[in-house]
Amino acid sequence: MQRVVIIDDERLARNELRRLLADFPDVEVIGEASNSVEGLEAIESLNPDLIFLDIQMPGETGFDMLGKLDKAPKVIFVTAYDEYALKAFEINALDYLMKPVEPKRLADALQKVQQKQEAEAAISGSRTILGDKDQVFVKDGERCWFVKLADVRMFESVGNYAKIYFGNNKPLILKSLNSLEERLDEKVFFRANRKYIINLKMIEKIEPYFNGGLLIDLAGGEKIEVSRRQAVKFRDMMSL
Repeated sequence: MQRVVIIDDERLARNELRRLLADFPDVEVIGEASNSVEGLEAIESLNPDLIFLDIQMPGETGFDMLGKLDKAPKVIFVTAYDEYALKAFEINALDYLMKPVEPKRLADALQKVQQKQEAEAAISGSRTILGDKDQVFVKDGERCWFVKLADVRMFESVGNYAKIYFGNNKPLILKSLNSLEERLDEKVFFRANRKYIINLKMIEKIEPYFNGGLLIDLAGGEKIEVSRRQAVKFRDMMSL
């Protein structure tokens, strides 16, 4: 079952999409939102598997909204403006539907969602979780390392790739932060915000920070902000 939230400033567009989705028994619309602020609240409270997202909305655009999420659900854009198509695919949207939405294109888009989920399930089923006692092979240009994960302070998102910080080295690896998060032991490596995963055993200092977040000092001297949402999870993990 796909749990869906529709985010669009046009009520008629939301109603029409809800009507079309009613023909798919494996889809459940669990919420709606009419702007970026409501959309963020719906995603955080309902944790949907998939969102149908309008791009041009009053205030912030759909792209702006996604930029504020620590971890975004799967996204299908629905918009009247095809000029945004390239950017939509640059941020790894599953599909891009033009208004008015055609039932056949909607079915194709939902099929893509299903195929992606099946592929992810197959990958996760074949992979073991990596902890601080494991080591990984890292290659950056002509340089290579076998790195113990216990020595890794953090991972930094760089587009679809990531920097891995250990010692004085910061090589780039061909993995996204989301894919790394799925492989790493959450008891050791924590998603501080949308840009960083930190090694909990490398923390030297924790301070309260702006808007309910936290500021963490790592052993290498880096200062990493823990977002408000992740700070709640961090405090729960660290409490007795």
